Amino acid sequence: MNIDHNTLVLFAKSFGLFYMMAVFACVVVYACWPSNQSKFDRAARSILEVDGE
Repeated sequence: MNIDHNTLVLFAKSFGLFYMMAVFACVVVYACWPSNQSKFDRAARSILEVDGE
């Protein structure tokens, strides 16, 4: 089996594209999952809270 450089580059680019699309989809699903809303709301408010005053 002889694999030339162009075939290997095409496979690597395609695999990288589909891998990043899958990671992006997983992140979007995680961020939009209803049970995670309280975590994100708490994180958004924690920047505004001042503990020392």
